[in-house]
Amino acid sequence: MDKSLSINTRFRMFANVLKHIWIMLVVSTVNYSYAFGSGALMIDFTKQDEHLNWDATNDNVMGGISSGTMTYSNGRSLFSGVIYLENNGGFSSVNRPIQTLEADITHAELEFIGDGRTYQLRATTWKDGVRINYKHNFATQQGERQVVSFSLNEFQAVFRGRLINGAPELIAPDIQQIGLLIADNKSGEFKLELLQLRFRP
Repeated sequence: MDKSLSINTRFRMFANVLKHIWIMLVVSTVNYSYAFGSGALMIDFTKQDEHLNWDATNDNVMGGISSGTMTYSNGRSLFSGVIYLENNGGFSSVNRPIQTLEADITHAELEFIGDGRTYQLRATTWKDGVRINYKHNFATQQGERQVVSFSLNEFQAVFRGRLINGAPELIAPDIQQIGLLIADNKSGEFKLELLQLRFRP
């Protein structure tokens, strides 16, 4: 009886492992697109379900009252909300995990329609048990469609808004998470309409 129970338990454990592997394969297929011939990762914000992959972190974690989130409207994803400077607040961010990038990836390219405010493209690494956030600021023009290219080696390591001296240079295979943040010391509504984020050599 005990032997039979042990075999059944092992079978259920093995079945659960296979189930989780299958789910991971399905998620990796659905959530990402690849440019033909290059193998470069592309996040397509025009997909109706892409906004569901993003999690929001606002300044309420520090006592602020700003709000922001990722939504979908009119064929594109929107990073939008309201910034308040009260209670030591003043930022809103969204982020999502990404698949491991190839070593030859050196640039990120973001296509968007802006609102005239300044944002940050963010990248997060976990290496040797250490988590580091990197940022690259970019300005937007009100109502204009723009494509901005970011060189990975120009990203700056930061901790709670302050630069980290001596941090390793950002390289593609180390990136585990990508994000967007607004913290331009201005109160009021913001809206960044997102179309595509591409990673390329």
